[in-house]
Amino acid sequence: MLETIADADIPSAFWAVPYRGECFPARDVAAGANCQAFAYALLRHFGPTISDFRSSDLWDDTAETERVADLAPLDLLLFNRTADAYGAHVGVYLGEGRVIHLAKRVGTPAIWPLERFAREPGYEVFIGAKRVRSCAAPGSS
Repeated sequence: MLETIADADIPSAFWAVPYRGECFPARDVAAGANCQAFAYALLRHFGPTISDFRSSDLWDDTAETERVADLAPLDLLLFNRTADAYGAHVGVYLGEGRVIHLAKRVGTPAIWPLERFAREPGYEVFIGAKRVRSCAAPGSS
C-alpha cells in the first residue's frame, strides 16, 4: 500500500479538470466532471477500479468497497452538511492529512488538509471513508 501520494505524482491533466456537475458518470474527465467522476478517474489512474457509484450508493456498497477508520492513500472520503450520504461530496485521501477533490466552489481540483472540510459549509460533517477492495470487480463501469 502507498504511504502517500505527492502532488507531483498526479498527472497534469487531472489538475486542469473543470467542475461540471452534470458530467456523471464521466470516463474522460478532461471535459469536466463532478466530484465523484473525478475521484473515480483518479483512482483508476493509480490502479483501483470502482463502479460509478453515486455518493449514497458508494456509502452503502459492501461488494467493491469497505468502510475504514484508519485512512490510507486512495481511500474515498465523504463529506456533507449532515451525516446523510445522499448528495455527499467525495474526495480522495492522499496521505499526510491531505485530500484532493473537485468542488464547484473551487472550479478545478484542489488539495485541502482534512481539517479544512470541517470549516467549510456543506462539508462540515465527515461521513467516513471507503476503501476499494483489492478484488473488486466493478459491475457497472
